[in-house]
Amino acid sequence: MQHEKEQVALTSIAASAAMTIAKGLVGIATGSLAILSEAGHSLIDLGAAIMTYAAVRVSGKPADEEHHYGHGKVESVSALGETALLFFLSGIVIWEAVKRLIYHEPHMVVVTYWAFGVMAGSVVIDFFRARALSRVAKSTHSQALEADALHFSSDLWASLAVIAGLVGVRFGYWWADSVAALAVAVLVCVAGWRLGRRTIETLTDTAPAGAAEQIAAIAETVPGVVAVEQVRARSVSDRTFIDLTVAVSRTLPLDRVSAIKSAVTDALARQMPGAEPVVITDPIALDNETVLDRVMVIARNRALAVHHVTVHNIQDRLAIALDLEVDGKLSMAEAHALADGLEAAIADELGARVEVETHIEPLQAEDASGREAPPERVAAVQATLSELAASDRALRNVHNVRVRETDDGEIVNFHCRVDPEMSVQAAHEKVDALERALREHSSLIKRAIGHVEPMRP
Repeated sequence: MQHEKEQVALTSIAASAAMTIAKGLVGIATGSLAILSEAGHSLIDLGAAIMTYAAVRVSGKPADEEHHYGHGKVESVSALGETALLFFLSGIVIWEAVKRLIYHEPHMVVVTYWAFGVMAGSVVIDFFRARALSRVAKSTHSQALEADALHFSSDLWASLAVIAGLVGVRFGYWWADSVAALAVAVLVCVAGWRLGRRTIETLTDTAPAGAAEQIAAIAETVPGVVAVEQVRARSVSDRTFIDLTVAVSRTLPLDRVSAIKSAVTDALARQMPGAEPVVITDPIALDNETVLDRVMVIARNRALAVHHVTVHNIQDRLAIALDLEVDGKLSMAEAHALADGLEAAIADELGARVEVETHIEPLQAEDASGREAPPERVAAVQATLSELAASDRALRNVHNVRVRETDDGEIVNFHCRVDPEMSVQAAHEKVDALERALREHSSLIKRAIGHVEPMRP
């Protein structure tokens, strides 16, 4: 893409140089102000084409320590310089044409076939160059090439105006050449105004038309995005830099929030070629949050591990009970301070009349070491579990028993089966009772963890 931009810019330099020389020679030979103004226009185009080529080469450089957003705006600066040259040339031409018309200063204009030939050739060259430049400018979003395309497009219409002026002079209307020159200047000013306005909008970070609506519409289709809160966009060459803030549920885990950000970024990049989005998520409370959701969010924000959260409506107040896991090495004073802070935060969220009871228990150490118990010990524990389960016919087929020995005691894991129609609450109570019975049976067992499975058909 960069090579294509440089190639079309080089071709413009060659075309502008050839037309400047040809129009200049014919303009001097014929004395036509219109042709001379076109020669000046082509000379400006040559300078602009050189500026365009330099700008395209610089703008293609990647971002660095001084230009975090790349060098794309160099093209806009180049386009602004070309616009200034267009207005400067137009001012000179308008001054000379108006002076001739007001003071009736007919200048000898010699209309020759060379004049018509050069201007006709200019029309053909301008047409193909404008089309080629517009195509590459559109595909690469290059303002510098778009400026060059405008130059050649205005040249085309200006050349047609010059030809009309030459025809008028040929039929004896001496003022036709000056009128044609004025038409050239007006066309150049119109082209310069259009280009300058777009260039200034880019340099002042004006948002691309319709970009905010398009960005918001794309982001809102991504699952997990609750709302689009802020959109900012600005174009630099073929890239669109986007700052986007989307609202997500505060109950989502961090990995899910990260996945939503990635999905929004991918959607924008896929549907808006050249987009470079930065997505920020704003966690918000949704109307459908439950009390349990709100309690878990509060605990997570305080980096506390809670479980067994129960919520009851007691007449006109809420009663909440939960288990809080803390480092077992903390003093009770430190642990109780954590619990008090959590309870106060829940009260702030749900109202002062909420009743919160916290059960403090030690958090399992992450680096606890252990070893597998001997096979005979595993067999003994399995036999005990099977015997205890037999007393309650709801639990069956105790299997996959594992016993690990740690410095603090044994940890037992086991599986068992229940009726598939049994509720989770009932199954949990049955297994809890079996775990307690196993710990009471052997003082060596510190913890028992049962996994319940439905019986196979």
